[in-house]
This record gives sequence, structure tokens and C-alpha cells, in this order.
Amino acid sequence: MSTTQIETVAFTVNGESKSLNVDSKQTLLDVLRNSLGLKATRMGCAAGQCGACKVIVDGYAVNACQTPMWAVQGKVVKTLEGLGTVERPHPLQTAFIQQQAAQCGFCTSGLIMAAAALLERNPSPDETTIKQALDDQLCRCGIQQRAIRAVLQACK
Repeated sequence: MSTTQIETVAFTVNGESKSLNVDSKQTLLDVLRNSLGLKATRMGCAAGQCGACKVIVDGYAVNACQTPMWAVQGKVVKTLEGLGTVERPHPLQTAFIQQQAAQCGFCTSGLIMAAAALLERNPSPDETTIKQALDDQLCRCGIQQRAIRAVLQACK
């Protein structure tokens, strides 16, 4: 029989300090969506293979579905909601719209967050580097080439 353990995790999400009592079995995805109401991060495969749940933790893209809450203790988390605003969208958000790099939109948040993490570390990546950064993002609609063009556009 498994027992639930509650622990307090303090971290920053989209610029706001949070201190939450969480079940030790909860993932970052669970907390973002269900406790904090940040719905842009999507549950895709729950196995860390599709990338729909990508967020940025301390500058690196991670699969939120596979990130236990203890792993974000004291760290900075950024979701799509923290990337830009309606009034001032992030260049990636603008480029994804202009390049029509979304069809169903399910994977878009993860693609944008993976690209944002790349651009934080490398503001001028070449096409090969962009492809590598987005390589593990599964998109069934087939917008990968438009996503790559959007990232290239955002770099300019």
C-alpha cells in the first residue's frame, strides 16, 4: 500500500513566487494545470515523448509530465502564459502566427517553449540547431517546417 506524502515546494512560475503543498507523486504538469490554472501546457503522452508539455526550467526546456515537483524546488519555471502577453507577444508567438505554424494547436505550446529555451541560450541559431532543438516535438499535423521558419523569423 502506497502512502501519500505532502511536501512544500517553493519555486517561481512566470515571475511569481509560489509555495505550494503538493503530493510527492505530483508532476509539474499536474500542478501547473490543476493547482495554478495554467492550461497552455498540455498533457500529450504522459511519457515524455511528445513534447506537448514542454516548459522552461532554469533556462532549459523540460517535459513537465516527467518532472517531479521536488525537482523545481527553488527554480524558475516559465510557461507559455509567461512568455508574452496579448498586448506584447513574444517574437516567437508573433512568428508562429505569421508563419501559420499551428493547425490543431495541441503541440504549439511545447514547440514555442522548446524554441524559447533555445533562443535564451542561442539568440541566432542556424536551421540545423533549430531542427535539433525541436527534434523531439511530436506534431501530427505536420507543421514542423513552418515551426522552423517561425523560429528563424523570430531570430531576426
